[in-house]
Amino acid sequence: MFSLSSRVFSRCNIQSSILCIVHCKHCTTSQKSRQPLQSDNLNSPQKNDFYGQPTPYTHPHLMKEGELIPGIELNEFKERRNRLMHKVVSTTHNRYHLAVIPSAPKIYMTEKIPYVFRQNSDFLYLTGCMEPDSVLVLSGDSSENFKSTIFLRKRDPHSELWDGPRTGVERAPTFFGVHQSLPISELKLFLMSHMKSYPGLVLWYDYLNAVNTEVHSVMTSVIDGANGKQIWESPRYFTHQLRLIKSPVEQRLMQESCNIASTAVSKAMAVTRPGITEHQLFATVDYESRMKGAEILAYPPVVAAGNNATIIHYINNTQQTQSGDMVLMDAGCEYHGYVSDITRTWPVDGKFTDPQRVLYEIILALQLELIQISKNFPSLDDLFHFMCRSLGYKLDEAGVFSSNVPKDKLAQVAYEFCPHHVSHYLGMDVHDTALIKRSIPIKHGMVITIEPGVYISKNNVLARPEFRGMGIRIEDDILVTDSGPVVLSALCPKEIDEIEKIVSSSTY
Repeated sequence: MFSLSSRVFSRCNIQSSILCIVHCKHCTTSQKSRQPLQSDNLNSPQKNDFYGQPTPYTHPHLMKEGELIPGIELNEFKERRNRLMHKVVSTTHNRYHLAVIPSAPKIYMTEKIPYVFRQNSDFLYLTGCMEPDSVLVLSGDSSENFKSTIFLRKRDPHSELWDGPRTGVERAPTFFGVHQSLPISELKLFLMSHMKSYPGLVLWYDYLNAVNTEVHSVMTSVIDGANGKQIWESPRYFTHQLRLIKSPVEQRLMQESCNIASTAVSKAMAVTRPGITEHQLFATVDYESRMKGAEILAYPPVVAAGNNATIIHYINNTQQTQSGDMVLMDAGCEYHGYVSDITRTWPVDGKFTDPQRVLYEIILALQLELIQISKNFPSLDDLFHFMCRSLGYKLDEAGVFSSNVPKDKLAQVAYEFCPHHVSHYLGMDVHDTALIKRSIPIKHGMVITIEPGVYISKNNVLARPEFRGMGIRIEDDILVTDSGPVVLSALCPKEIDEIEKIVSSSTY
């Protein structure tokens, strides 16, 4: 925690309308006499209404009535905000708390040409709002009188002609289930009013990781101008704690994301034959994912043939496959805000060579062991340490090493063959909830990956020559439950017989 620099505000000289909204101590408007919430007098979205995002009436093929975003109802977002504020106020019971979570901005690749917009995951998780240049502010104290305010761009016919509809300030309270909405231009004034009204408040804002530069500029100005005793902290850790455990509807969305990606990767296997390029396989998984309902791929996929597969984050995807190669594909899709992350490795010719089969069977057996072990609720770090030990022994037993390795060094040598962690959290982001340590025990409702691999470049003298130039990884997405692990990506083949059958019957 850090103390804010001090600067004395003039006494209650801010617009009275904003002061009433925040219930300034020096204003005569009280909690009991305040006007009804803006949402009290507005109707729900109607068939002919257009908002800044899909609705059940404009996109009935995607959404059901009552859902704010596909698959998730409005009440879930209200509950998420309430749980976040319970965590926030529990840190300091005798203070007023103000949490500020910005949306992502629109980013441009060149003048007037934007990149595809992707919302800030924390903001989307708490609001369901898909619009850029917005801010959620949550306020309250230990009395649990929490209040939610969303700041949005105003309706603007000229801008909407170019960029599409906006929800607008007037309709936002009902649409997003918040107490009130204000224009984004009034954010600074709103925050300064709170600073004046509650001199000891705790400001929750992720100051060190600016999501939106314009909002960050406002926050910097507010913090620099604060009246002496305020403190600020980041709310991200608490938000990540909430996001770590997937609700039933989130689990269903992740299952569908995995189903789509599994089918797409299987299709890439089915079109593989010598001479096809990595880029064509990339295009196949992208096309198949979108055709099945995914909005975008979850990340730039790895499509690596031959020795390229020994480069863990190879994303150039420019090489032509050759007879005798294996292809390693690491791909996933994003489905209504939730992602999948799957890796499969298969032979271009449709038949594993003997050395390829040896390595593949090692990784497959290891992955199945790790999935089985996960039912005992170890930590991700525990799974990683098991992988290193087991991989070392399996490589040694199979005669992969070019020289003898002492038993007590096998885990260390194995790490050189697989220098990445074996698991990470998965959810709205690929490497989800980054602030949650991998040393905590996994528990019911988490989704994790399990992804052992082995990477032996052509120049790796630690391995015998016949094993060089190969990279293999098998990755599945696992829902942790009290009754055991559920493989969400089970539709994607990984047994040798299945893979060889699919690739051998290439339809390309």
